[in-house]
Parts: sequence; structure tokens; C-alpha cells
Amino acid sequence: MALRLRLHSVAMNASYSMTLVLAMLLLANLGTKLWLAGHQASHVARHRDAVPRAFAGSISLEAHQKAADYTLAKSRVAVWDIALDAVLLLGWTLLGGLDVLNRGLLELIGPGMVQQLALVLCFVLIGGLLGLPLSLYQTFVIEQRFGFNHMTWGLWLSDLLKGLALGLVLGLPILGLILWLMAAGGNFWWWWAWVALVGYQVLVMWIAPNLIMPIFNKFTPLEYESLKQQVSELMARAGFTAKGFFVMDGSRRSAHSNAFFTGFGAHKRVVFFDTLLKQLNAHEMQAVLAHELGHFKHRHVIKMMITSFAFTLAGLAALGWLSQQVWFYTGLGVTPQIALNLGEHAAALASNDALALLLFMLVVPLATFFISPLSSSRSRRYEFEADAYAMQHAPAQDLASALLKLYQDNASTLTPDPLYVAFYYSHPPASQRLARMTS
Repeated sequence: MALRLRLHSVAMNASYSMTLVLAMLLLANLGTKLWLAGHQASHVARHRDAVPRAFAGSISLEAHQKAADYTLAKSRVAVWDIALDAVLLLGWTLLGGLDVLNRGLLELIGPGMVQQLALVLCFVLIGGLLGLPLSLYQTFVIEQRFGFNHMTWGLWLSDLLKGLALGLVLGLPILGLILWLMAAGGNFWWWWAWVALVGYQVLVMWIAPNLIMPIFNKFTPLEYESLKQQVSELMARAGFTAKGFFVMDGSRRSAHSNAFFTGFGAHKRVVFFDTLLKQLNAHEMQAVLAHELGHFKHRHVIKMMITSFAFTLAGLAALGWLSQQVWFYTGLGVTPQIALNLGEHAAALASNDALALLLFMLVVPLATFFISPLSSSRSRRYEFEADAYAMQHAPAQDLASALLKLYQDNASTLTPDPLYVAFYYSHPPASQRLARMTS
């Protein structure tokens, strides 16, 4: 009896500790994000009325102020998004939302794989619905106000339905496999789950150019022969091959522009947004493509994939241990299914795997946010390396001119807050990139 009481006391203390850790992480996360958002807004507003000296001859005050106002508008939406995320996290965990949803589905469906899949799907759908108003406001108010939104309500609904269907077709099988491995894979299920996830991600990347992306966008062969010739010569000089050059109808949804590679090996495609073709001349396009080639030359994509796979493995191993700890569930406001009053036979069939997966997905971002400056810094370093490679294969003034146009046309602020940059910016600010090109 004394031993049982002692074990119960230890379990209760561990549960309280888990609750305390969650509360501390949530407060630290919320406070830091709101502070960074405020710092960014204050810094941009303070520099709104004067174009930075380095850009005085190339960027008008009107364009600079538009970029500042666009940044401030997005920052206000971001504050609401941060607050919503915090409320949802509390609602799902300590306020019992996930526990109520789990109990309700158990009563409705009964324990088993179907109930676990339903739990994850309901969690995703509820979160998506609650976040929908902010997403719509961002698209149809903020983007519309600044002239970037080309999305119609019909196209938005079509994208939504296609995305849901694609999520079910691609997501349900891998989710079911992971949950089955958690139940049947033994103590090292997380290793086999990692192998499955890596294979799944590689498969999706392989089929995306030909099967997934055309569902949402139209891809047509590049018709500008002079540009195609220049791009082909650039790729030949750099030792690259591509299956083809394509134009994507990005203007159907947005005035923002981009260029990118898709596919693997000899099946790589070069894709230009149609908006990019309207913004840049042939020489500037060549410089932008040289920058993208720099990422391939330095194997940035592969390096980032390896890092992502390593973090996934570590996360799954941690989940493998946490999923066996009762305090992990009770400390986050959830009663493990085995403790529910389901009857002896039903209890034996109940599983905590979906609960553990969802709780882990909710909590881990709170901690990983604080190492985001490391990944952001690495990404910015990669951009500098790609810029340096581009300048070896195209005139620096062409790349600088292209970047200036892209920053201006996309209303990217020229005066971001340095601390905000450290946490969130995957690309260096324009001032830093252009300074290296002109030095």
C-alpha cells in the first residue's frame, strides 16, 4: 500500500511538472513572439518616412512607404495569429479540448484504428476552421488592399477542396502506417516510422512536379526563345541539365513572383512565375536563375533535407519514450485511454498513439521556436553563397537590379528589425545582399 501511494505521488509530481513546463514554454513563446512583432512594427514605422541612403537613387519614397505599410499590416495580423495559436494550444491541452474530442469519438466509434484516424482528422479540420478567418482576412483584405491578391472566391474554394482531397489521398495512408507502426513496431517503432516518413517525403518530392503541382497551376513551356537560349547557355556553363523550362500561371492567385527548380537529377525542371517574366528583363532573369543554380551547386537542398531528416528521427525517438509516460498525457490535460471506463474488452483495444502524436505536435514547436535563429542564420548564409555563385556566372549588376525590382514589386521592407530578421528571415535583408554585390 505504501509503495502504491509512493508511486502515485511520483506520477502526480511528474504530471504537475509537465503542466508547469508547458505553461512556462507557452508564456516564454508567446512573450517572445509578441515582443519581436512589436519590435519589428516599431522599427519599420520609425524608418517609414525616409528611404535608406543606399537605396535613395533607386527606390522612390512612395514605394518605400508602401512596403512599410504592407509590413505593418501583416504584423498586425501576425499578432492575432500568435494569440490564436496560444489560445488553441491551451484549449486543446490544459482546458481539455483534446480529451473531450477523444472521449466523444471513442463513444461514437469505439477504440481502434478508425477512431485514431478520426481523432487526427477532426483535430486538423477544427484547427483549420478556427484559423480560416485570419487566413481569409490576410488574402482578401491585406493582400487585396496592397494590390497583390488575384484570387477569386471560386478559385479559393477550388483550391480548398483540392487541398482537402489531396490531403486525404496522400495523408491518410502515411498517417495510418505511422499509427500502425506505433502499435505493432515494438520498442523501436520510431526507427521504422522514420524510414517510412523519409521514403514518403522523397516520393512526394518526386511526383510533385508532374502529378501534384499541375492540380493547382498550369505549366506551359517557355516560349521566349532568346531567354531560353540564354538560360540554356548559362546552365551549360555551370554544368547543369534540365528536362525543360516552364512558365507557371502564378498571376492567377497573386502578384508576387518567384523562380524555382523542381525534380531530381536529369528530371529537374526550371519554373518561372509568369509575373517574374513581366518584371525582369532577360539578363536579370539569367542572374536570378544563376542564383538558383548556386543552391544546387552548394547542395543546399540536400543539406537541409538531411538536417530535417535528422531532427525527425530525434523527434520520433523522443515521442517513442514520451508516449509510454502517463504523466505526459495527464500533465497536458488528457486522460490516457486505458484509464477510461470502456469495459475490460474495449480497454484492451484502446490505444494512446494518436493522442501522443497530437500532443507531441502541439508542444514541440514551443521549444523548437527558440532554436529557429540557428536555422534562419544557416538559410541566410546559403543565400549569400548562392549570390556569390550567381556573380561568377552573371554580372553582379544584373543580379542587383533583379533583386531591387523583386524587393520593390513584392513590397518587401528595406528596414526590418535586426532581431526580427534573426528569428524569422530565411533571406538576408536587401541592404546586406546588395552591399556584398557592390563591394
